[in-house]
Amino acid sequence: MRRTELIMGMPITVVIPDRERQDSLPGTVKFPTTESAALAVFDYFRGIDEQFSPYKPESETCRIDCGELAPGSASPEMREVLFLSEETQKLTGGYFDVWFQGRFDPSGLVKGWAITHAAQILEDDGFISFCIEAGGDIEVRGANEEAKPWVIGLRSPFDPEKLTHRLLLQNRGIATSGTYIRGEHIYNPRTGERANEIASLSVIGPNVFEADRLATAVFAMGASGIEFMARLPEFDACMIGWDDVATFTSGFAGHLVP
Repeated sequence: MRRTELIMGMPITVVIPDRERQDSLPGTVKFPTTESAALAVFDYFRGIDEQFSPYKPESETCRIDCGELAPGSASPEMREVLFLSEETQKLTGGYFDVWFQGRFDPSGLVKGWAITHAAQILEDDGFISFCIEAGGDIEVRGANEEAKPWVIGLRSPFDPEKLTHRLLLQNRGIATSGTYIRGEHIYNPRTGERANEIASLSVIGPNVFEADRLATAVFAMGASGIEFMARLPEFDACMIGWDDVATFTSGFAGHLVP
């Protein structure tokens, strides 16, 4: 089963191999079919959009941004995102900041966080193999329809219709930051300038939340970001410069399709 819907201003795709369901589950199965499970994931993302969108006046994000809602009075989900944002800021030495120039926008963390939570929805109901993609960021579990690792293509930062690499992933997440889909939308919080020193940065991590929050921050670091990623043993990364040269961390090549 493969289904795509446009939510949060981007295509979100859920793929669940029809055969993949645990034989014995405690209690009652909440989603009896792959289709109903996918619909639950899409409903979850719609709720995230209502809660976290920086463009909807009634969202918690906008209410915090305009001072109508105090962060300490926000929902448990928002408080979790605020905690993780602060943690990410410390981890990256200030290259991640949801309060950039006095405006509040947690978008650089929320997408990956939401994908990982959506994956938990499927996992809790017994699905052991699936792929969730939202705007190019991906979480995969188990195996594909052919009982093999998932094949993930990385788009060229210069031509989104072309792939730079094809990867084999299982039980991992991958996120890419760059300027070729949304333009120059990432800023260096340290300087206040747009981050455009490199063309793209892709990060493979234990889940897409961890990969996404690092990809956003490390892209802002520019060319030195790949050195930062090389010091993190649970992650692999690929940086592509404006000269179209790719630089890998030591473990990234192990994910490439032979």
